[in-house]
Amino acid sequence: MTKEIRFMETVLRDGQQSLIATRMPLSDMLPIIKTMDEAGYHSIEMWGGATFDSCIRYLNEDPWERLRAIRKEVKNAKLQMLLRGQNLLGYKHYSDDVVSAFVEKSIQNGIDVVRIFDALNDLRNLKTAIEITKKAGGHCQTAISYTTSDFHTVDYFVGLTKEMAKMGADSICIKDMAGVLTPADAYELVSKIKAAVDLPLEVHTHATSGISEMTYLKAVEAGADIIDTAISPFAGGTSQPATESVAIALEGLGYNTGLDMNKLAEIADHFAPIRDRFRNEGILNPKVKDVEPKTLLYQVPGGMLSNLLSQLTEQGLQDKYDAVLAEVPKVRADLGYPPLVTPLSQMVGTQALMNVISGERYKIVPNEIKEYVRGQYGKPPVAISEEITKKIIGNEGITTVRPADLILPQMPKFEEEIKQYAKSTEDVLMYALFPQQAKDFLGRREDKFYDVPVQTVDVTIDVLK
Repeated sequence: MTKEIRFMETVLRDGQQSLIATRMPLSDMLPIIKTMDEAGYHSIEMWGGATFDSCIRYLNEDPWERLRAIRKEVKNAKLQMLLRGQNLLGYKHYSDDVVSAFVEKSIQNGIDVVRIFDALNDLRNLKTAIEITKKAGGHCQTAISYTTSDFHTVDYFVGLTKEMAKMGADSICIKDMAGVLTPADAYELVSKIKAAVDLPLEVHTHATSGISEMTYLKAVEAGADIIDTAISPFAGGTSQPATESVAIALEGLGYNTGLDMNKLAEIADHFAPIRDRFRNEGILNPKVKDVEPKTLLYQVPGGMLSNLLSQLTEQGLQDKYDAVLAEVPKVRADLGYPPLVTPLSQMVGTQALMNVISGERYKIVPNEIKEYVRGQYGKPPVAISEEITKKIIGNEGITTVRPADLILPQMPKFEEEIKQYAKSTEDVLMYALFPQQAKDFLGRREDKFYDVPVQTVDVTIDVLK
């Protein structure tokens, strides 16, 4: 019997987030959406992650309208989004009523598959998002944030997937955001998860370190059901491996991908000039297309590399790039080996940057790092040493309960604050996640006399969007 492997296309979300900091407008997407829908993809990732933020911060687009416009054209493939658990699409925890409203509205507006992860693999932070995804009729895909350390063993990750299945997951994803999952480890991890959990398994990696195609091959051989790739113009480097290349290779090995190679060629032809435009505008930095084996040492995700370089360049600090990268694993170790995925990737990256610029480690500590050490993001994978804890928060206490249990309902407050401009719950949620950017966007939309304040980028906070 022919073996099957399905594909999730990332060009509209992670592919462009990793290479061009999520600056692709809807106008670049809509002309090719029908062809993408007819190409045989299992799903198309087109929302979540940094897309929401970029729509209102840089593109003057309504992210909800983007979702509705694409949903109108897509009849065959599933539409997929990435959700950061209790953080939603932001960088802090939200109350359960905000999480419930956001997930429900995402599904109502067209999302089929919600990929839910927590940066610390603290499953308490997935609970509400899982429950409301199921209740709203969406497909709940829970993701383990893959990383390496003495603590992060194969058995540890398999144990997480067992608990996720008990919590109601419809499928499981191995989310290798840094591209550090080696072929051998992929084979062992996929084999053991498939033996332990009777659910579809998707594997996500990045091409950053140069081993992604081998990793996918071994994952598929071990029984993975779906893999994430990007159409060739937006593939490689800090993005995913190329859809066409991986599909052709697997077809030649006897796998049925369900993909139409002629349609894939049309899709590639559409996105090639778009990629060239971003390159000519200087948004696509050639450096992010490089193979970077140091990723296996630094554990830095693809999107973090491109955005960190972009932010440093804007501030005239590009000469600090290598020094900051070298500081990242040291900060990560100090903070209990958190996986470098949003928002921890931004936070660790920012702290590394501060350590390098100030010339003294932890002389300057962002509030987000202090909150993390206090336990307000969840439980670190490994206990933070008393020395580092004291250096960052002094003698303050540490939270041990689920962080969201300490947050009172927030929707009434957000509704009141933005009532002048909000026309819908979707507008209120936009404001809840990104208050200033949403207020500016909604203000321009509703009031032609709205005066948008001049915004400056603070590199200490805006390391990755």
